[in-house]
Amino acid sequence: MNWRDLGFQYLQTDSYLRADFTNSGWSALKVCTDPNMSIHIAAAALHYGQECFEGLKAFTRKDGSIALFRPMENARRMIHSAKRLVMEPVPEELFLDACKKVVSGNLDWMPPYGTGASLYLRPLLIGSSPRVGISPSDDYLFLVLAMPVGPYYKNGFSPVAAMVQEKYDRAAPRGVGKVKTGGNYAAGLLGDLEAKKRGFTISLYLDSGTRTHIDEFGTSNFIAITKDNKYVTPESDSILTSVTNKSLQQLAEDFGLTVERREIKLAELADFTEVGSCGTAAVITPVCSITCNDRVYTFGRKNEAGPVLTRLYRELLAIQYGEIEDRHRWMVKV
Repeated sequence: MNWRDLGFQYLQTDSYLRADFTNSGWSALKVCTDPNMSIHIAAAALHYGQECFEGLKAFTRKDGSIALFRPMENARRMIHSAKRLVMEPVPEELFLDACKKVVSGNLDWMPPYGTGASLYLRPLLIGSSPRVGISPSDDYLFLVLAMPVGPYYKNGFSPVAAMVQEKYDRAAPRGVGKVKTGGNYAAGLLGDLEAKKRGFTISLYLDSGTRTHIDEFGTSNFIAITKDNKYVTPESDSILTSVTNKSLQQLAEDFGLTVERREIKLAELADFTEVGSCGTAAVITPVCSITCNDRVYTFGRKNEAGPVLTRLYRELLAIQYGEIEDRHRWMVKV
């Protein structure tokens, strides 16, 4: 395995974990090796979108240990997603146990320290009961798969160009934009594809109610640094609460920045010195420009990330890889 040249894509590994929920409760975790599974053709997940998922990473650290980054935050977010979609929540203990065991079962696929790669975990919860009338499933499958990954974008921590997506909405007010369900990402596929055809890496979506405020990028949360050294990120019921964003906010406060979680008007783009997209896969993707109709907002230099986002990015990676003290106790050893 050429660890340094890994992209962010599916790779078949040795095993995944599975638990089933029926009227008797959750089963014990089972180790599975066949990536193909049988599911009823009328499963609620297929017909009515009863599905939610998570994304988190395990890291080989400088001292040789392996640790997960804030897995309980993902466990709680999946519980929130499940409740919103009227699904059976996965208990926190079961979630954590599955994550630890899937890492232990795929140690040959665990990228070594110093390669810049990590092991990406994808917990998945699906409604499996047959449904043709609209109603919640009775039965559920909980899976956790794992695969080694490199940078989400080919050039890693390098600035990208974005555009404001005005033709499509990603999520509706009081809808399910705040939960991690596949339908939210499906809603953004067409807009993101059209943006890429125009030469942009990512799309920035606005609130669908007024189209005057920033929601999030098609892939992840929006963050910005102001001229007076504030870390600003949108507060909205239509965007996903990001574990990475939450962590970066804490680091920003550690560095003495003021953190503001609030509505952000589109016109405020002119006031930002740095803009980034943040999430588990890429951590931070610096954004050098955002195009909105005929106007182009620029941030810093085209080929170089700004100093604040660079510092935040390096600090978070250093904690994850065990190069500095885990002062907030975010890492959970496997």
